Amino acid sequence: MTRGVYMDWNATAPLRASALAAMSAALQEVGNPSSVHAFGRRARAWVDHARDAVASLVNARAALVTFTSGGTEANNLALHARQGRPLIVSAIEHESVLRPARLAGAQIARVGRNGEIDMAHLAYLIDKAERPAFVSVMLANNETGVIQPVAEIARVAKSKGALVHCDAIQAAGRIPVDINELGVDFLTLSAHKIGGPQGVGALILGGDLPVEPFVQGGGQERNRRGGTENVAAIAGFGAAAHEAATLNDMDRIAALRDHLEEQLAGFGQPVTIFGRAAQRLPNTSCFASGTKTAETLVMAMDLAGIAISAGSACSSGKVRPSHVISAMGFDAATSGSAIRVSLGWQNSAEDINQFVTAWGRVQRTGPARSSDAADARISAA
Repeated sequence: MTRGVYMDWNATAPLRASALAAMSAALQEVGNPSSVHAFGRRARAWVDHARDAVASLVNARAALVTFTSGGTEANNLALHARQGRPLIVSAIEHESVLRPARLAGAQIARVGRNGEIDMAHLAYLIDKAERPAFVSVMLANNETGVIQPVAEIARVAKSKGALVHCDAIQAAGRIPVDINELGVDFLTLSAHKIGGPQGVGALILGGDLPVEPFVQGGGQERNRRGGTENVAAIAGFGAAAHEAATLNDMDRIAALRDHLEEQLAGFGQPVTIFGRAAQRLPNTSCFASGTKTAETLVMAMDLAGIAISAGSACSSGKVRPSHVISAMGFDAATSGSAIRVSLGWQNSAEDINQFVTAWGRVQRTGPARSSDAADARISAA
């Protein structure tokens, strides 16, 4: 029995061999990284080495990298550091930003039909805030892959005295990420999106900003996050970050993504590719044919041995209509039928062929809006 074709890299990437090797070696260390004896110093060396690698991935200072239990905690810690400032987030953020933002009474910036933030509306929200705000925007959307103009957003926000957080979790390792060029104050990463282990992430500061920990403990991570560091996971994160910094294979992966999209209209159904007119991550395609629900499509492709997704991964394991596609102005039927294909370094042209073949079988079954191939079309949303 084969393992099938994996096309859900935005949910998690396979563990890199270098990360596994680093974790295996670090697991053999016995010391607590906070201990001053030789055993502790050896454990601390793994953490320090990884901190350097993660900082280098985004051109940051190692001293400003704080390790967390993952991207969700890193995002929450960033919002926690806003020190009472009014919060402004975009409508397409990950739930690890949107949920705490809603609890904080945040203002929500609109996005356009192509998935890019409405800059005029964002500027309006920043202007109308009673005091300097805290703005949180992602660099690249996890569902559509659309890349946001974060450097421009940071310039607008900072001209009004705002602080800016950027969730760069999906962007790292796929496009260049430089915290200084982006001009943001807080940037977050997650190891398992770049081939590191699950359960470790990082909050990275753009300068010496205060961060009050909400995980209180022994003052680890320069008093920004209490608790003994997960040495093995952090070591794996560092190894993955070192490899991800090269951006190897992205041109090839982009060509695979483009080839897949070119094939989608060949089955007699109209297809909408979300954000196609905008700048996107090279590995991500989000689309809907409108003929079946996303849940049906994900299950059908799984039965064909192909792993894809609808929206972002959530703990329930259920497929829900995409809040991102809804925020872009599409109706409930369209957002409820949107699926995401996300690729990585292990994917090949044969994988794309298998997907297209399976997609054709799925599209030929059940009701469709049009059976006339002449009506088939691809629209760029």
